[in-house]
Amino acid sequence: MIDYTDEVADARATNKPIVALESTIISHGLPWPDNLETAKRLEAVVRAAGAVPATIAVLDGRVKIGLNESDLERLATPDSDIQKLSRRDLPHILAQKGHGATTVAATMIMAQKAGIKVFATGGIGGVHRGAQQTFDISADLQELAKSDVAVVCAGPKAILDLSLTLEYLETLGVPVIGYQTDELPAFWSRSSGLKLTSRAETPEEIAAMLSAKWSFGLAGGAVIMNPVPEDDAIAETDISAAIDAALAAADKQAISGKELTPFLLQHMVALTGGDSLKTNIALVLNNARLAANIAVAMAAS
Repeated sequence: MIDYTDEVADARATNKPIVALESTIISHGLPWPDNLETAKRLEAVVRAAGAVPATIAVLDGRVKIGLNESDLERLATPDSDIQKLSRRDLPHILAQKGHGATTVAATMIMAQKAGIKVFATGGIGGVHRGAQQTFDISADLQELAKSDVAVVCAGPKAILDLSLTLEYLETLGVPVIGYQTDELPAFWSRSSGLKLTSRAETPEEIAAMLSAKWSFGLAGGAVIMNPVPEDDAIAETDISAAIDAALAAADKQAISGKELTPFLLQHMVALTGGDSLKTNIALVLNNARLAANIAVAMAAS
């Protein structure tokens, strides 16, 4: 049920550092052809930092740990039959021998099965605005409490309720580590006004924290919050109006569930004149670089 590329299989056999990469960003997160180009650039960034990339997806009912070029193209092609997969969707798609792109939660599950400890994404899901009424909370958060995988991101997606997301992670006991920051980054923006209790200055320091957690038997993952590079960031005040407009459009069209985040991200691209897309690409590449550095540090320790 699980297939590995030769590159990933060799890395597992020889204990080389590996970085997991999700595939929802390819199929649902970015538009064509930016999605395919970014997927290739992500893998190149990981390799350049000395680690092996393992982009994860389900194709023909098989879990793919590492994808070849034709797999990436299949995921990126517009109007393909690629479903968005979280934990609840995996039994159905595997049994039906279907095709799916893995979210943060599903990627963590597959990464743990493959023994991969570090995973890079753009932003994690979280508690949606208005969740007090809708109970719309991403499965990503629960998975972070279950799977022993460290997730490097640029914060929760700013379309979410950031304060409640941070509170929920605390309730679940998930370590939230700011990389060279004391403040929760807000995906497209570097700041949110929310303070973090844990900070690390180097990949080696993060590797030591992760080793201490898992060596002590504390199950579950951790989140490394890596702010978008300053030159690529959008000011919080500039992005907030676009977020409000995107949320209003989703509410008007009754968009909810797993369709909500892709809808909002696509609207953000239009509302910001493409600036949110440029920032999204920059931050995910930055996260892949840091994740690879952490994986290399863990392998050397």
